[in-house]
Amino acid sequence: MAIIALLLAAAAVAADQILKLLVTSNLQPNSGFNVIDGFFKIFYIQNRGAAFGMLQNQRWFFILVTLSISAVIIYALFKYRQHNFFSYAASVLIIGGGIGNLIDRVLYGYVVDYIYVTFFPPIFNFADCCVTVGTVFLIIHILFFSDLNSNAEKVIRSK
Repeated sequence: MAIIALLLAAAAVAADQILKLLVTSNLQPNSGFNVIDGFFKIFYIQNRGAAFGMLQNQRWFFILVTLSISAVIIYALFKYRQHNFFSYAASVLIIGGGIGNLIDRVLYGYVVDYIYVTFFPPIFNFADCCVTVGTVFLIIHILFFSDLNSNAEKVIRSK
């Protein structure tokens, strides 16, 4: 199952890179168009920071962090014994999204962002969505399905 998860992560990377190629080949930086007027827009920016523009121009920091987190998750895919839907989905999405943005940082020095919705001002991309949903799935797995949760319950009950 770990190999399938890695193949799905590779598919997420491919989808991310194809979407970014479509954006960069059809738009100039800081330009875009409305998809749903007043709600959803494709607007291309070059993000040299993290989410919400934090930590601008920390390219090597993000490269090292992404490589480290991806390596830990790949190791866990093969060694962890209590996988379920949430842990596999989290792994696929976090690796896929992380590597998608890593490719941008290595090749260009910035991440291509292009999704703008009016109720959430920061502009983001498909890879960001993958990492965010993957992180939520990981939290669900840890809180409700992992040994960490059952060990915490044992400690609480013993007191």
